[in-house]
Amino acid sequence: MTPGIYLAHKPVGETSFSVVRAFMEELQATRPGKRLPVCHGGTLDPFAEGLLLLLLGQATRLMDLHHPLPKRYVAEVVWGTETDNGDLLGRVIHQGDASQLTPAALDAALVGFRGWHDQVPPATSAKKVGGEPAYRKAHRGEEVVLPPSRVYLHEARWLAHDLPRSSRLELVCRGGFYVRSLARELGRALGCGAHLSRLHRTAIGPWEDPGPGKRVGLQGRELLSWCFTRELSDAELGDLRRARPIAYGRTLPPTWHLPAGFPDPEAPVRGFHQGHLVMLLRPHSGQLEAVSELRGGL
Repeated sequence: MTPGIYLAHKPVGETSFSVVRAFMEELQATRPGKRLPVCHGGTLDPFAEGLLLLLLGQATRLMDLHHPLPKRYVAEVVWGTETDNGDLLGRVIHQGDASQLTPAALDAALVGFRGWHDQVPPATSAKKVGGEPAYRKAHRGEEVVLPPSRVYLHEARWLAHDLPRSSRLELVCRGGFYVRSLARELGRALGCGAHLSRLHRTAIGPWEDPGPGKRVGLQGRELLSWCFTRELSDAELGDLRRARPIAYGRTLPPTWHLPAGFPDPEAPVRGFHQGHLVMLLRPHSGQLEAVSELRGGL
């Protein structure tokens, strides 16, 4: 239970926060009297399962760096019924005829959603409305109208069909993409309605879902492996702590690469000192400046 990132499997029926809470309770049991911040790196809905990142200690400062990474999902889309929240737990608001669906029609429907496009988040999403998550307002029965967000779908393919009932879809998207909204939009485009009955997040960036009951801890060079790396001397670390830039010097390339054509996440440079990740750096005028220090190192 040392500071770092932990790959956990969130089971169906639990909330992301309940997984974080259980992790915090375990942390308190193993390190009584010591308090470390904990957060997760991207919500999964209660009906969904799969990879959840748990960030501990100084690693919580890396949370925003995971948002622009590719995320891979496998989803089951049910045809003929649209629900108010886009999943099987929602209220049915439309039913249509899915008897004419064909694999070719479904392939064609996916084409228009690839790349960048505007997407309206579900009313039961965690998007903030007036400083409050939209799902809280929706659960109180309040009307929630969310503006569209710019999202990115890198690739999507149908894995199997059980027409006209359902289809299985695998997709890779950037953070902020709602698979529930994609199902809703596909159902509307095809004229029959649709919602999700299952959703499994199988990967985030370089990391795979460890599976039920398993957890994997990451520290040091396993963190931010899509970033360039700069080794720091004692003197350079001292300069950076005093807000002084250092020479760009020799950087090592990433050990994990984004899929070809995926949008640049504009990642920082990792600064390592004596084997620990201690600084996030940004190039400026041919030098490197400190963005933030990870005190104690990771």
